[in-house]
Amino acid sequence: MKAVSLHERILRDIEGSILSGEWPPGYRIPIEQALTERYNCSRMTVSKVLTQLTGAGLIERRRKAGSFVRQPHTQHAVLEIMDIRAEVSALGAPYRFDITARRKRRANSAERMALNLPPNAYVLDLACRHFARDTPFCLEERVISLDGVPEAEGERFETEPPGTWMKNSIPWTSAEHRIMAIAASAEGAEQLDVEQGSPCLVVERRTWRRKQGLTQVRLTYPGNAHELIARFSPSLSTE
Repeated sequence: MKAVSLHERILRDIEGSILSGEWPPGYRIPIEQALTERYNCSRMTVSKVLTQLTGAGLIERRRKAGSFVRQPHTQHAVLEIMDIRAEVSALGAPYRFDITARRKRRANSAERMALNLPPNAYVLDLACRHFARDTPFCLEERVISLDGVPEAEGERFETEPPGTWMKNSIPWTSAEHRIMAIAASAEGAEQLDVEQGSPCLVVERRTWRRKQGLTQVRLTYPGNAHELIARFSPSLSTE
């Protein structure tokens, strides 16, 4: 039987701890020095193992912070109304959210145009941060029309995040998605715990009830932990 190299042994040990769930997403991998001492090997050997695990998508290395078990990728059909709490739960991770900002104000001109609001309309302006375990999963910036959804003014969002509450409580008839890639700003990077300039996936959505605009939301995800998919068939030719 072929002898297992030290590199392969370290790789299998760490990979096994991750895939078995012993080291869950967000778990901090022992530092290189600790692994070097544990396996009585060079730091270069450990570094090569961690690089290989990073390339395989099992861990992520954060500057000045160390290496961590990576959150599994999530994916959604482009035309779905996404529920972030359900996304996190599907990963098997504990979910929590924080409302970081909330205020009632007059809608600005861009919001009035986007949601077909009358002059002097009021909106509820919300900011929310979603977590999978203790790792930031998504930033949510949402405006809710108080003409279309007056009950939102009295909702404190203590047990349900805004998106889940809207999806479960407010009927809608149409939605529009806009998807883009951006580089994380200094503020966004701090909130998502990523490096400034890191790629992020942004989904902007508006929903209506007939011609009445209900809400517009901007969801920002770390780009290395989320993807969108669409399944479709070729249209039938009429010729």
